[in-house]
Amino acid sequence: MSAIRTLIIATSHDILGDTKVKTGAWLEEISIPYYAFRDAGADIVISSPRGGRVPLDPKSQSVILSNYGTKKFMKDDEAMSLMSASRKLEEINANDFDLVLVTGGHGAMWDLADNAILNLLLESFYSQGKVIGALCHGVAGLMSLKNVKGEALIKGKKLTCFSNSEEGSVGLCATVPFLLESRLHSLGGIYSKQENYTSHVVADGNIITGQNSASSIVVVEKMLTRFKSNRITQGIGHIIQE
Repeated sequence: MSAIRTLIIATSHDILGDTKVKTGAWLEEISIPYYAFRDAGADIVISSPRGGRVPLDPKSQSVILSNYGTKKFMKDDEAMSLMSASRKLEEINANDFDLVLVTGGHGAMWDLADNAILNLLLESFYSQGKVIGALCHGVAGLMSLKNVKGEALIKGKKLTCFSNSEEGSVGLCATVPFLLESRLHSLGGIYSKQENYTSHVVADGNIITGQNSASSIVVVEKMLTRFKSNRITQGIGHIIQE
């Protein structure tokens, strides 16, 4: 069985708005998926808007929030090599991958939201019937996608993301460029959430979203399940056509 060609997308943005406060990708939203995909036999590529080093939110590396998985990741030479030399989004072709995961961290609110290159890439994944996962603030990467009618792709779709109440709990409602939960509502998404920082995952066809970093492992599990289901269905269709 061939390896699952997996693309993990992360932010390149490392400053919270007009402040001097550092932000970036949320470590757990990369480390947990990385090992879950690798254990499933995936070949993994990490990409970001600017390429090169992926900035990590310092808070996600704190002693309080670190765990075995994040510590292992930071000491993993292969993982760190991918993080230090991520490929630019413009170099990525959806044809080369089986599925994609857009990760969060507050940086995503600035450079993954309404990113023209990311839009084209994810629309290509979607049109090819490939699985798209998004975690936490990474769901911002789905906002500007269009369907064949030119409408918001997420209109009428069930999904979740980092909630307004979670944003409020970290005191950043006035700092982020918009509230993601509110924006999804305005675009016609069928939004749902659970209590702050508890796992909540929503699957709607090939789009699978997680509310926060606690949702990381379940998002990956559902992505892999959907991918395998799609492969079986496509295999049956191929046999019938022959």
